[in-house]
Amino acid sequence: MQPEALNCPNCGGAADVDRPSCEFCGSRLRTAACRSCLGMMFLGSKFCTHCGSPTQSVTLLDPKDAGDCPRCNIQLRSLKIDTVLIRECERCEGFWSGTDTFESLCANKEQQSSVLAFIGSFVHANGEFEKVTYVRCPDCRQLMNRSNFGRASGVIIDACKQHGVWFDAAELPKILDFVNTGGLARQRVKEKMELEDELSRLRDERRRLGMLGRQFGGNSWDD
Repeated sequence: MQPEALNCPNCGGAADVDRPSCEFCGSRLRTAACRSCLGMMFLGSKFCTHCGSPTQSVTLLDPKDAGDCPRCNIQLRSLKIDTVLIRECERCEGFWSGTDTFESLCANKEQQSSVLAFIGSFVHANGEFEKVTYVRCPDCRQLMNRSNFGRASGVIIDACKQHGVWFDAAELPKILDFVNTGGLARQRVKEKMELEDELSRLRDERRRLGMLGRQFGGNSWDD
């Protein structure tokens, strides 16, 4: 099957969707899915080449204070994807999100759609970071904590309590899928049931000790 041909949004030259850069002008090419028809197009295009729908707005912001990638140690790109402020590493395709931005992203379907369309389908988790390593926050340079997001997602994220969360390539889409398929809600129900079981066990233990106390004439453990 031949790769789909599109036009470079910078010079208009023909290019395939699997090309990393334009052979005519050298611009970096990155594909995204149209939010209306899901057809592939190059980022920077103002309209979908398949259905004509307007694309999401992606603005490259001033890189000042963007910090360095926790993995590659190169400067991150500050982006505004529609209304979402996020930072990206062009080398490893990881993302840095502030705490407030991440919380908003988990709750807002429109923001999720914009970010997922930007990430597109050509995100490669190349296995380079499978070894457990602690990385530094781009803002304060302190080592971040590693944890299983939602305790049950299976995605290990790196988080700075003060500043935000780092997502290696392909992790952010997995987390948003976990949230949207009810993963967080299921985990809350599971934790509530476990807490209720533990409280029930403690009440049974108190009753047992109370009965023993009365049986042997000692102190009662009843409420």
